[in-house]
Amino acid sequence: MKLVKSELSQAMTINAQSMPADWRDFFALTKPRVMSLVIFTGLCGLLAAPGHIHPVIGFTAILCIALGAGGAAALNQWWEADLDAGMKRTAARPLPAGRMQRTDARDFGITLSFASVIVMGLAVGWLAATILAISIVYYAVIYTIWLKPRTPQNIVIGGGAGAFPPMIGWVAVTGDITLMPVLLFAIIFMWTPPHFWALALFVKTDYAKVGIPMLPVVAGEKVTRQQILVYSFLLAPIAMAPFLWGGMGIIYFAAALGLTAVFIALAIPVGLRTAALDDAMKPEKRLFAYSIIYLFALFGALVVDRVAYTQGWL
Repeated sequence: MKLVKSELSQAMTINAQSMPADWRDFFALTKPRVMSLVIFTGLCGLLAAPGHIHPVIGFTAILCIALGAGGAAALNQWWEADLDAGMKRTAARPLPAGRMQRTDARDFGITLSFASVIVMGLAVGWLAATILAISIVYYAVIYTIWLKPRTPQNIVIGGGAGAFPPMIGWVAVTGDITLMPVLLFAIIFMWTPPHFWALALFVKTDYAKVGIPMLPVVAGEKVTRQQILVYSFLLAPIAMAPFLWGGMGIIYFAAALGLTAVFIALAIPVGLRTAALDDAMKPEKRLFAYSIIYLFALFGALVVDRVAYTQGWL
């Protein structure tokens, strides 16, 4: 394995020397698809929070969340460049494809991360900046360096890395941490395992090839499917908690109830199968695709509910 990694690193270095990176490669380092969800949930946290924030300050807060997420993603790819080179799903990324020097990716990630925290602190508030800094360290260090290569529970514990944006958006408006932003954090934290394990089921050969102990690789498909179903049911009360606590109204309640019911309905055929019946793994792919729609729709309902309340429509 070490020899393979060494050969991959050598090849990447040679290619990077002959193929200078352009802006698209740096943009790819930020994982724009993942960032879109980060930006959206952060924006929803900001818009759903009680109080008022100047549009320019609000825009700055979301920009800093985006830059921080992009910086953490770049550091993740810098650290995992050898692993990415060995997986079909990630082999075309700038570093394993040899379009960029590893040091450039590292420096880019550090610069984005540092700048996002400083600007957030100076323009928005230091509590929001502190949470942003914690989220960056959580993803780039705790998850990427420590958890991911060591434990099949990496996604469960590491789920907190992607759960911070709505909390940061909320705190940017209110300036303090109350139960509501913690509940928003908990929703994403509980959503992450079934979302990511559904993906891991149909790309497990990639993880096995490079020695990453994802749950399907270490514990097998049956256990992973059971865990997906368990976490899907656990997600239900967490998703309903903002309404039950009294922080959200009937619009959010209806959306959370309907969306989560569909989530569980899609998770049941995944959880009850002991193994894939065919290579297509359609139930797993349906759940993975819907889980993304689920989070967008659920957090969108937060904003609609807040607007309806403040405008007196209900």
